[in-house]
Amino acid sequence: MNTSSTPHSKDLDRNVPSGSIFSTLRRFFSGRETGVFIALVLMSLFLTFATPNFLTVKNLLNIGRQVSLIGIMAVGMTFVLIGKEIDLSVGSTYALAGLGTGILLTQQIGVFPAVVLGLCIGALIGAVNGWLSTYGQLPSFITTLGMLSAIRGLALLVTNGQPVTINETFGVSKAAVEQFYFLGQGQLFGIIPMQLVFFVIVLIIGYVLLSRTILGFQTYAVGGNEKAARVSGIRTQNVKIMGFVMMGILAALSGILSLAFLPSGQAGRTGLGVELDVIAAAVIGGASLAGGEGTMLGTLIGVLIIGILRNGLVLLGISPFWQTTIIGLVIILAVGMDKWTRNKRSG
Repeated sequence: MNTSSTPHSKDLDRNVPSGSIFSTLRRFFSGRETGVFIALVLMSLFLTFATPNFLTVKNLLNIGRQVSLIGIMAVGMTFVLIGKEIDLSVGSTYALAGLGTGILLTQQIGVFPAVVLGLCIGALIGAVNGWLSTYGQLPSFITTLGMLSAIRGLALLVTNGQPVTINETFGVSKAAVEQFYFLGQGQLFGIIPMQLVFFVIVLIIGYVLLSRTILGFQTYAVGGNEKAARVSGIRTQNVKIMGFVMMGILAALSGILSLAFLPSGQAGRTGLGVELDVIAAAVIGGASLAGGEGTMLGTLIGVLIIGILRNGLVLLGISPFWQTTIIGLVIILAVGMDKWTRNKRSG
């Protein structure tokens, strides 16, 4: 587990009274999340003055709903990245699990069993990715890149390339339609989008698992120094597989919620390219591509930066072509900052 602290910074800490306001500020400004948090605040302040529609309850809740599916998957990606692996197949898993759940619903299977089976599809894909990347000794980049195409092809085979639509016309009962739609379109207390509710729940569970459990400690240890973790008795392969399984389940959950929100999807388009936003959100939030570093707070900030950036560009009337370009540059900047920060600490 990486706990970088230079001798110079330790000397400075000795000169700062314990518990003082200066000590508190120093700890805050030395955190990996501080830079992106400041960027988030500045971006929000700019948009507040640049457009009157940004700082409204309706727009903020809309941003919350828009980032929820990416955010749910980013929680899983944080575990994978901290474990020094990567998963490029999340978009395809998102599609197969979501559309698979939809097909089960059209076969008169209830909402609960259909959703559970959809989550099992994601868990199975995650387990395969994890096994191939650990016991199979294949680089996770190559494994999941291949699975990206294989799973997408399987989704096309299962659906025969045809759209999957959830309504009464396609054999789904009225009660099942209403229950399923509520997962993606419903509102808690008539205000808070259900997608946002799911994101908050997943984020809290992810935070507890990462910072308060043995699994979280072992994930940091494996990503920080796998050989040392193995010598200390940690079953490193199993820890990494758990991260991939968690990623698969959360990608499946997002795919199911997506179909519940827009109850029609096609295997060739659903979730296409979503893995880039998921990885970007985690990396922007401080999860290191070199493993061993990352927090759920940072992931939340990264998700919000991407969501607010997209929303702000739309409110400002920026061309969709420029939106794609700007977001790509932000991703490059985030990865570059991660690389430069690690080089500075190790130098």
